[in-house]
Amino acid sequence: MGGSKWFGRVAGVLVLAFQTLVCQAEVLRVAVASNFMTPMEAIAAAFRAASGHELLLSFGSSGTFYAQISNGAPFDVLLSADRDIPRRLEDDGKVVPGSRFTYARGRLVLWSADPALIDGAALDADAGRLLQLSFRRLALANPVLAPYGRAAEQVLDHIDPADSLKAKLVRGENISQAYQFVATRNAELGFVALSQVLDPEGGWLSGSGWLVPEAFHEEIAQDVVWLQGAAGKPAAGELLEFLRGETARAIMRAQGYGVGD
Repeated sequence: MGGSKWFGRVAGVLVLAFQTLVCQAEVLRVAVASNFMTPMEAIAAAFRAASGHELLLSFGSSGTFYAQISNGAPFDVLLSADRDIPRRLEDDGKVVPGSRFTYARGRLVLWSADPALIDGAALDADAGRLLQLSFRRLALANPVLAPYGRAAEQVLDHIDPADSLKAKLVRGENISQAYQFVATRNAELGFVALSQVLDPEGGWLSGSGWLVPEAFHEEIAQDVVWLQGAAGKPAAGELLEFLRGETARAIMRAQGYGVGD
């Protein structure tokens, strides 16, 4: 009898603890730059395991997210592909003060699904050899909407000041679409994020590529902000702290990113 009472009390405590955890768990709507899709999916799973909070992830171009948030889209957190858009949201009064910081630093790659098309060592020696490659289409993200597209445009300005490649350019709305153009061979090569084509063991998942020197474009520093509409959601602050932690940073490094602040 005593054992039954003890078990009942313990079971009651466990149920109460579980109910408290469920009540405290939150669902966050997180807008994520499309270049950060793979690491963010892994980070979301780790964050859920550590906190109990669920993340509803939306992936797209940072410029599109800026327009959506400006028009009232109910996102709680934005992980941008640059610093400019979070700063603009700060200026617009749409960010919890003091929440912005750099969570990752990206790298740009010229990549082809054809393993014989790009000789990275040759381009390291002379980037101008890009102009001698035989191809019909070169993909990049839309420079107006996507920071990786702006970086790609800066690389082309550096390599091709005469705009001889202009007629060959195809622009995706974001870096994921640029990658798809190349992966499906609708473009022979394109500028994509390192994380999209990096083999965890080193080298490329497939095809061939060239890691673009960072001196050819502005730094791809990616900032995160806690949006004002979610100021009352403590889970948003927990997510930002988690992004600063070693679990998230290890995921980023494994995916080809430098870590932030």
